[in-house]
Amino acid sequence: MPRTVTVGLDGSAESRAAAEWAAREARLLGLPLKLVQVWEPVPAPMAQAPLLGAETQQYWTERIRRETGEGIRLRHPGLDVTTEQLSGPPADLLASAAKDAELLVLGSRGLGGVGGFMVGSVGLSVVAHADRPVVFVRAGEQAADEHAIDPVGLPSAAAPFRPVVLGLDIESPDDGLIGFAFAAVVRRGTSLRVVHGWNPAAYHAYGLPVDLEVQRALALRESTALTEVLRPWREKFPEAEVTEECPYGSPGNHLVDASRDASLVVVGRRVRRPLGAHIGSVAHAVLHHSTAPVAVVPHD
Repeated sequence: MPRTVTVGLDGSAESRAAAEWAAREARLLGLPLKLVQVWEPVPAPMAQAPLLGAETQQYWTERIRRETGEGIRLRHPGLDVTTEQLSGPPADLLASAAKDAELLVLGSRGLGGVGGFMVGSVGLSVVAHADRPVVFVRAGEQAADEHAIDPVGLPSAAAPFRPVVLGLDIESPDDGLIGFAFAAVVRRGTSLRVVHGWNPAAYHAYGLPVDLEVQRALALRESTALTEVLRPWREKFPEAEVTEECPYGSPGNHLVDASRDASLVVVGRRVRRPLGAHIGSVAHAVLHHSTAPVAVVPHD
């Protein structure tokens, strides 16, 4: 049974944007699209309130799923679209749904949005526990936003894709993470921009005054190491144009800056067993502040 591109629905503007992005990605991957509507039953005391009855809530969740599916089929003819409704805690059910998916797509504030942040508590819980890549999409994201400006200066989905940005830690590079980014590049026919932000070790950082020669030597070492990590991938994907950047400073800040001209930002999440769920400071910063869709790829 082929994997699907699975998207979580809750009727919000964020989840509608996620569903449209997921439909476009499913077409690029040649995979079916699965729309998952999570219905969290109303606790018994609250169900007594006239406007919060369980039957009313279930009616609206079913309507969201049905209307979203109909709209996707209309706008993406030929795409295999299925829908499913689950009942229970959203974070647990969405993380479980990701197991059978090629990737899971969520709206930028998840199902429990927190004002002022890109990802809500449910989304953070899902990405911390999911075994498959999770993509977050902002409300209002349009297909044209992922493409370069056309010759007359207007956003257009007919123009080439913007670059894919990969945040990479060269101390522990993961093949699954790098492979995911290169595959996304090939599907889009675009270029890959690899960003490795770095900071000097403590004994360098506390040295005063700053030794520019030492800093240049450290920068060269980081750049050389990055080139070596990417060498076999350049050979495996000779058609992919790759640029390498090793800026000094916070990796998260540099990736957020790079997101402004990206079609997709790819970051990793280290799975720490048996220590439990963990996202990491870089992925956390990118999730909350990126202006482009973000894919979080779990790896050991």
